[in-house]
Amino acid sequence: MGKLICPSIMCADFGHLEQVVQELDQAGADIFHMDFMDGHFVPNFGLGLQDFEFVRKATKKLVDVHLMIQNPGRYVEKFADLGADIIYIHPEADIHPARALAVIRKKNKKAGLAINLGTALETVAELFPLIDYLMVMTVNPGFSGQKYLDYVDQKIERVIPYAQKHHFKVMVDGATARSQK
Repeated sequence: MGKLICPSIMCADFGHLEQVVQELDQAGADIFHMDFMDGHFVPNFGLGLQDFEFVRKATKKLVDVHLMIQNPGRYVEKFADLGADIIYIHPEADIHPARALAVIRKKNKKAGLAINLGTALETVAELFPLIDYLMVMTVNPGFSGQKYLDYVDQKIERVIPYAQKHHFKVMVDGATARSQK
């Protein structure tokens, strides 16, 4: 499996966003990662639709949307119509995650599932045939600058056979640095 570079726009200098996007584009970023938070599913607020629209217009590279919001299924069509290439939902945040994933695919976008630290793979494995990407969180979602939690390494290793069986890509999200042992 090849590695992808997916810089988080949440960490960008918004006073110079166009320059940041251009520099990341030229540096070889594969996917622009955009976090949307509602202050309910996670205790923080993230990007707005205008931020997404700006980044989408500024690059031809893939742009993903990480919906850390309650009831993400209500918004997948909106982001698909705005040009998101990959849309991640958290299964804990949507009463019908399979329906939300189906809508993403119906809109000809890549369906992504994001799983929190406390989400066991076995509780979401039935959704794996419906996804193109699985994002494993390595921190509690909602804030940038957190330290990588080493115990997630085991979950990442355990997800590889599922990814091979169901043909989805594994993404890892969160953390500025690995903790020192």
